[in-house]
Amino acid sequence: MAALVSDSLAKKNNDKASENSTAQVIGGHGTNSYSNNSSYQRLSANVVTKKIEDAIMKNLDVETLSSTSNIFRVADFGCGVGSNTINSMQDLLQIVEKKYISQRPTSSQMPEFQVIFNDQFTNDFNTLFTYLPQDKQYLVASVPGSFHNQVLPKSSLHLAHCSYSLHWLSRLPKELRDERSPAWNKGKIHYTSAPPEVLMAYATQFAEDLDDFLSARGREMVSGGMIVIVGSSIPDGMPYSQVVNGIMYDCMGSILMDMVKTGSISEADVDAFNLPIYACPPGEFIEGVERNGLFSIEVIELMNPAPWLKGPIDIPVFVKHVRAAMVGMFSNHFPSKAIDELFDHLVLKLSDISQQLESCYRDGLQLFAILKRR
Repeated sequence: MAALVSDSLAKKNNDKASENSTAQVIGGHGTNSYSNNSSYQRLSANVVTKKIEDAIMKNLDVETLSSTSNIFRVADFGCGVGSNTINSMQDLLQIVEKKYISQRPTSSQMPEFQVIFNDQFTNDFNTLFTYLPQDKQYLVASVPGSFHNQVLPKSSLHLAHCSYSLHWLSRLPKELRDERSPAWNKGKIHYTSAPPEVLMAYATQFAEDLDDFLSARGREMVSGGMIVIVGSSIPDGMPYSQVVNGIMYDCMGSILMDMVKTGSISEADVDAFNLPIYACPPGEFIEGVERNGLFSIEVIELMNPAPWLKGPIDIPVFVKHVRAAMVGMFSNHFPSKAIDELFDHLVLKLSDISQQLESCYRDGLQLFAILKRR
């Protein structure tokens, strides 16, 4: 369940999802803000902390990296708003420091650390920086822009982190809104329970986005640098309708169609709206990395994103987290009154099927991967 909402969210124009549609979160510190409704994401990130440490201790050669520069640069791509990204970066720096001590025990000098926070231009970096600790031992900068493009100088980056961001498509496939296309997604807002042509359109777009992301990081990263990737996934061959996210997206689509019947919104509005979210199976991810050719895969596995979640799901709290993460997509397409109606009904609809949600498959819905620049 923790993986249902993400750290980098979408600002949405329904034709282009990356620069215009990777979701716009609620900034600031308000009751409904993302910074106050993202604890699920942090818990999901914590699941992989020990695995990240093991991978860095085994695969990151700080001796070689130190020979070219006394600055060690870390970047979080799709940082979002709130303390999650800062906590993740501090965890990474502690691990890197441990690696330096392990690999260079006779050296008393640590490199100068710099942390880069990257997200869309509309991200609330002002709120993000209020969470920085006063006693931080590293330099900080924000670099706005789509991570599907190069945003840092060539060969300047040593360690990259991307948590729950890659599943946001850079743009929605045009076929989804083309009435002449087999992939026309009429009456639905996602590929869950849609025809296979819709799923293929999503998968093709994700493959292009992954290649753009890796190519951009390949230009920015020094040889031997590493990328830590954590995000939404699903076992190869499993229908998305068998997981909580898929059921929730189907419920959202059903609610919107009910709102069409009551006149709250038009059917054309629903037909024109699609969620730019794709949970890439590991097989497709491996194919994409190998096709790109710039990185080797050091670690890849599927995990349970929420092993801490036991017992009944608190649906109202869960929906509040979902809304904070996804409201930007809906607000660029539907009036605020309709959005309130959607999420009010979502609480009721998910509450009615809470036992079904609790029994859903969840063991392998989080992808954990470590890539190394060749």
